[in-house]
This record gives sequence, structure tokens and C-alpha cells, in this order.
Amino acid sequence: MRFAGKRAVVTGGASGIGHATALRLVREGAEVLIGDIDETGGREIAATSNGRITFQRCNVCEAGDIESLIHTAAAGGGIDVLFNNAGAGGARARIDEITPDEWDFTQDLLLRSVAIGIRYAAPLMAARGGGAIVNTASIAALSTGAAPTAYSVAKAGVLHLTHMAAADLARHKIRVNAVCPGFITTNIFTAAMEIEGQARDQANAAISGIAASAQPIQRPGSPDDIAAAVAYLASDDASFVTGTHIVVDGGMTLGPRHSWDPAVPSLFAMLEAFKK
Repeated sequence: MRFAGKRAVVTGGASGIGHATALRLVREGAEVLIGDIDETGGREIAATSNGRITFQRCNVCEAGDIESLIHTAAAGGGIDVLFNNAGAGGARARIDEITPDEWDFTQDLLLRSVAIGIRYAAPLMAARGGGAIVNTASIAALSTGAAPTAYSVAKAGVLHLTHMAAADLARHKIRVNAVCPGFITTNIFTAAMEIEGQARDQANAAISGIAASAQPIQRPGSPDDIAAAVAYLASDDASFVTGTHIVVDGGMTLGPRHSWDPAVPSLFAMLEAFKK
């Protein structure tokens, strides 16, 4: 019960990683306020939580919505944990094709929203003597090839924002960290491609099959895997951890596939054939 008596705010809490994290925090004793644009999903989750989860509609592209969410939590007893998680795939166009509006929307959704969340939560946490903030970044922040350009740049911004905020807020005993998910089976991929209904279920099943062989740990990553990392960073178990990130990707970023898959020959293995 690491979060007994504590209150948390989770954006994007109606599904996927946010939902799993809200449930994890509740299981460990927290009361959770989730914000999301999915009103139906959010209210359903709250209705089945025995009062441990409450819901408020929040579009994180609107600074006023974020401010309102944070102040609702404060009015209900304060904020000890903030998980800036809400997001989507954003614009998929390459840098030589993306429009200014597409770029701005993706940065607002994935980066500006995190900054605004920190901005409004930090003074309230400071007044309570401290707190913990966790931001959802991505392995796309670490290298090319994992996601479209605008998404990847925004997530790289989230990582550096995490560093800067940790430095700014240390004097208030507020820790700021990030989690970098890898290939996690949520609806983010199908939503980005606007795949709906039965086709979405089929596509998600195909994604799970691909994910199981995409990294050294040969199973799909799940929202619960990320929730466990977030819970650690938000808890007192990580009281000496700030300004950093945890990569939760099944080893996907370890290196080229031949470094961990014996079925893929390395350059040196291929050159062995020429030694005869």
C-alpha cells in the first residue's frame, strides 16, 4: 500500500496505459482523479471503482481543461502524484510534408500538455511539502524509426522537459521522472490509422503477434508493464530518483537484431565464410 492516503491525477486515464496505471495506484491505496476526452470510458471506470476513482473530462490540448482538472484534485484533498500520460499518435507526415497546423497539434498534445500539467500541479504539490510527477515519453525519443517525426520530436521534448522540471522543482521536494514505453499493445496504433470496429480488433491481434517477436523478451508489452514502472517512480521507493527515465521496451533498444536474435547473422558471422 505504497500510496495509502495519497491522491493522484492521471491524464488519459480512460484507456490503455492511463487506465492500467490508475487501477495500479488504486490497488496500492491511492485515490485517483482521471482526466480524458473519452467521457463514456472515464465514467464507466469511475462507476466500478467503489469511489476510489473519479472522472473529469479533460482535453489536454486546452490549458484551461488541465488547470480545472488540477484544481478539482486540489479541492478534493490535494495532489501527491501527477501522471502526465494523455496522448495519441499525432501527425504521421514526414518533415518535408507536414503542415504547420499538424505540427502544432502534435506538439500541443504530447509536449505542451505535459508542461502545462507540471505548471499547474507544482505549486499545489509544493504547498503540501512535495510530490512526484511522472511523464510518458517513448523509445521514439531515443532514436529514429520507432514513430513518425512529429511524435518522436515531441517525446524527445518530454524527456528534456523532465530534466529541466526536475532541476527547477527539487527545491520544493518534487521529483520529476519519465517512462519510455516500447511496443505496448494499446489502441494507439489503430487509432492513429483510424481503424475502427472489427477491423481494429483484427489489427490489434496482428500487432500483438508482431510485438511478440520484435524484441528480446518475446511477448507483447502490456499497459500493466508501464503501470508498474510508473508506480515505482511515483512511490517513496524512488525517493532518491529524479530527472531520469525508465525504458520499458522488452529490450527493443538494445541494438541491432543480430545482437540478440541468433537467427540473424552478424557481419562477423558472415565474414567467417570467407576464412576457408
